[in-house]
Amino acid sequence: MALAMQRYPWEQGVLAQAFLESGDTDETVFLAREAVHRQAGDGRPALVGGEDSVTDPCVTGEAIKFAYEHTNDPIFSQALDSLKDWAFNKAPRSPGGIVYHILSRPEFWVDSVYMLPPYLACIGEYSEAVKQINGYWNALFVEEKGLLGHIYDDAAKSWVRKDVWATGNGWAISGMTRVISSLPDSMEDEKQVLIGRIKQILDSALKYIRDDGLFHDVIDNPDTFVETNFAQMMAYTIYRGVASEWLGDSYIPYADAMRNAALGKIDRYGMVTGACGAPDFLRSGASVEAQAFCILMESARNHFLFSR
Repeated sequence: MALAMQRYPWEQGVLAQAFLESGDTDETVFLAREAVHRQAGDGRPALVGGEDSVTDPCVTGEAIKFAYEHTNDPIFSQALDSLKDWAFNKAPRSPGGIVYHILSRPEFWVDSVYMLPPYLACIGEYSEAVKQINGYWNALFVEEKGLLGHIYDDAAKSWVRKDVWATGNGWAISGMTRVISSLPDSMEDEKQVLIGRIKQILDSALKYIRDDGLFHDVIDNPDTFVETNFAQMMAYTIYRGVASEWLGDSYIPYADAMRNAALGKIDRYGMVTGACGAPDFLRSGASVEAQAFCILMESARNHFLFSR
C-alpha cells in the first residue's frame, strides 16, 4: 500500500527509512535511486512536488548514504555532496543558523526535527544536528503544555499555529530518537538532553491517551478527530528507547496498547486508516508516513523483543 501512494520528498524519505530499518535492502536502494533521479539542481532530492520544501528533502539522505555504501555507485556519492551543499550553504536559515522549513516564509515547523537533524547526524555532523534540534525546541516548545507547537514565524516572532499537533510531536520524538542512536559516546551530555526532551513529550502526551489507545489530532483538543499515526510514532520511540536502555520498561504497556490500537485500524488492503490524511493533513484519512511508521513501529518492536 505504501509503495502504491504518490510521494512528496518527506514521504519518499520516511518510507525509505522504514524499509531500511526493516532490513529490506533492495527497496531502500530503489527508493534512494529514485530520490536521486528527482534531485533538483540546488541539491534537494526527491523533488516531486514540494518545491517550497527546505528541510523535507533532507530526510532522504540516510537512505542515499546507505545506497552508496551498499552499491558504491557514484550517483549516490554525488547526490550526497549536492545535498550537503544544500543543507549547509543554500538552505535559508535564521540569523542564528537554524534552517527554515519552507522557502517562501521564515518559519520553523516541528516537522523539521525529523527531516533535517537525523540526516546531519548520519553523515557525522553531530554538533550541527544538535544545534538544529535546540533551535527548533527553543522556538516551538509550549511550556504550559509540555509539548511542541506546530509553526512559528521567526520574523514576526509570533505563532502561525500554536496547536500541539499530534503528528508534529511524533515527528519530533522520532527524529530525536534517530539522532540519539547516531551520536558518539563523547556526546553523552547531548544525548541526555535529547532523552529528557523525549520523556517530556511522552509524559505530557500520555496524559491525553484515550481508552482505545489513540489520541486526538491536536493532542489536548478532544474536538479534533481521533488520529492513528501518532500512536505508531509514540510506540516506535518507546520500543527503540527501551531497547537502547534510555527509557524504562514502564513505558512498554503504553507502547503495546498504542500498537494494538494502530494495528486495529489497518484495513483489508493494508492501509492504515484514521491517520492525519494526505494531501492537506486537515482531516482523517491515509498517508505515506502512516504506512511507513507502521513498518517502523513493527521493526522497532522486533528489535526490542530480540533485545530482551
